[in-house]
Amino acid sequence: MLGCKMVAIPGGVFTMGTDEPEIQQDGEWPARRVHVNSFYMDQYEVSNEDFEIFVNSTGYVTEAEKFGDSFVFEGMLSEEVKAEIHQAVAAAPWWLPVKGANWKHPEGPDSNILKRMDHPVLHVSWNDALAFCTWAGKRLPTEAEWEYSCRGGLENRLFPWGNKLQPKGQHYVNIWQGVFPTSNTAEDGYKGTAPKGPSSGTDKVKKGGSYMCHKSYCYRYRCAARSQNTPDSSASNLGFRCAADSLPDLQ
Repeated sequence: MLGCKMVAIPGGVFTMGTDEPEIQQDGEWPARRVHVNSFYMDQYEVSNEDFEIFVNSTGYVTEAEKFGDSFVFEGMLSEEVKAEIHQAVAAAPWWLPVKGANWKHPEGPDSNILKRMDHPVLHVSWNDALAFCTWAGKRLPTEAEWEYSCRGGLENRLFPWGNKLQPKGQHYVNIWQGVFPTSNTAEDGYKGTAPKGPSSGTDKVKKGGSYMCHKSYCYRYRCAARSQNTPDSSASNLGFRCAADSLPDLQ
């Protein structure tokens, strides 16, 4: 039995996007009225435990496993693993291609998920996520459905809970604290993960932030924020959740 329960999202009309984009190249604008039908959304991201059930039931092999490597944030790697890497992403040198990094070994061969079974599964591509959702009798949410859910019925709010990042000094989201990318204070309690589209084109939209998001660099934990990846891309800060038009039999 999968551990991720779904919640009903009643249909409605909402303002999607923003007329005050923070990251111009991501296409966050313009603000427009969008109608969404009623649907169901996973309450949390798909966990390592959920994904393991899927893999054990189907024998599925992720694209990171087929390719033999995946991208990992350098701050999560051991010195031994970093010593074997001699290339990086030019525009973001903190992203390193790590041989043997996959959902079972998020930081490379010398890591595992034994104590992270309730954390979001990582190193899954869009294709991998689609395969899981299909197996579970679900589907991936549309960009509009994700943002509609994120906004929770509130208009013109930066975050799901309002405009203030830390109401009453409390952390409501797992993002980067400190100075990116050199110092992560993990003030919210987690250095890494925590337990819990356009009409045409080849890339897939990514919505939501991650433990690497910081306002100075990647202010993408806002509801209107968006970015993209190719369907076969995977990384150590990217998970997913499913949606459905009705509750699946596995629920």
